[in-house]
Amino acid sequence: MTDVFEAEGEGEAEPTISIGDYLKAVEEEDLEADLVLGGDEGKECTFNKGYMKRQAIFSCLTCTPEGNAGVCTACSLSCHDGHEIVELWTKRKFRCDCGNSKFGEFFCKLFPNKDVENLENKYNHNFKGTYCTCDLPYPDPNAEEQVEMIQCYICEDWFHEEHIGLQSSEEIPRDEEGEPLYEDFICQGCAAVCSFLTYYLETISASIRNVANLTKEKAVLEDLPSSMKSWGKLQHGNCSLDNLVPNANAEGTTNECSQAASSSKKCILGINLAETPLTSDKSKSMFLFKNWREVLCRCDTCSDFYTQKGISFLLDKEDSIAEYEKVAKQKRDENLQKQEGDFLNTLGHVEKMEILGGIADMKDELRSLLESSDPSKPITTADIHQVFDNLAKKRKRNPQAGQPAGHFCPIPVRVWPRSSEGMCSHRPCMGSTPARKSQVIPSSNDALLC
Repeated sequence: MTDVFEAEGEGEAEPTISIGDYLKAVEEEDLEADLVLGGDEGKECTFNKGYMKRQAIFSCLTCTPEGNAGVCTACSLSCHDGHEIVELWTKRKFRCDCGNSKFGEFFCKLFPNKDVENLENKYNHNFKGTYCTCDLPYPDPNAEEQVEMIQCYICEDWFHEEHIGLQSSEEIPRDEEGEPLYEDFICQGCAAVCSFLTYYLETISASIRNVANLTKEKAVLEDLPSSMKSWGKLQHGNCSLDNLVPNANAEGTTNECSQAASSSKKCILGINLAETPLTSDKSKSMFLFKNWREVLCRCDTCSDFYTQKGISFLLDKEDSIAEYEKVAKQKRDENLQKQEGDFLNTLGHVEKMEILGGIADMKDELRSLLESSDPSKPITTADIHQVFDNLAKKRKRNPQAGQPAGHFCPIPVRVWPRSSEGMCSHRPCMGSTPARKSQVIPSSNDALLC
């Protein structure tokens, strides 16, 4: 049966959508919002947490039209409600600016005693609401169709596919369904700073992996052009693409490459990056697949190099978007469980049973509707209204319809006295359900059937 709602009335009928698709879309939007916010419920200003490794940040163009300040989720909701807000997704090592010297006489409602300025914060043109090398807003009011943008992992700016330095969008590594095969993207500008990554390309580049038709067999890799094989092959035991890729989708997996990189005191590259000339591919955008950071050398010399270049966050697993979203999902699940538990804990026995009874009645009505409907026709708004009318009539006929008959009284007693009217005399259940003839309970661990 086609389980869809169909608007009725005069004129052109509204588009229909299946119940399953609608609920799935709502759940996906809700999940996406929670992942961006990192599990932040938006109740407290994050200023006291310092320069957080990663958090959702917003720019208020009403208060700072020059785009030189950012605020946390809570401040965007409490202090800047109704203002012109730019959603910046997430930023690394950022501290909430709300109410500091950049906001003039405006004070933060949640945490007014802030530093005059957060000197370690970094800003770009995104804070003004523009993106990419074309410096256009998103969404672009002049564009007939909004195109997809890709975020650079290093500078955290967003780029249109046609502006990332590729000859065509077909060079972006995707599977047959168009889903990305890479975890992180590095733009042309940042590729110069990260040119040392070309020494790892055969191991970490999603582009090479795409050229190899996503196979993990050595035979395929051996058939690649010699020029491609020469892209900085790692001279470190078994650390190669066919070794790393099989474990790329396994959570918590530590492969041979990452073990070697993290445990070796000797540089796995065998060179001093600070003294090595930049490679010829320094200005080429990079697409890197999952867990690529685990392969990077962590020797003292390389670690000092990362610090000098301002990219020491490459070695921090918690800095990655994937890890940020993983933690956010865990917080989301915990909050949902807590909310459900808190709600049920506030209810008494009778209220809980009434809720269960109401759910059972709803299921019965929906089942009856589906069984009696013509499978070739969609379910209409009138059909749904009829379901709720039936539930209302049922409750009017029986005020206790929401409570299932024969519910169990949780008092662990052997004999429970019966009232003179033959009703259960347990106060919460009194008058709700006729008492059974036998009030003798064989065991003190059993419950009385009211």
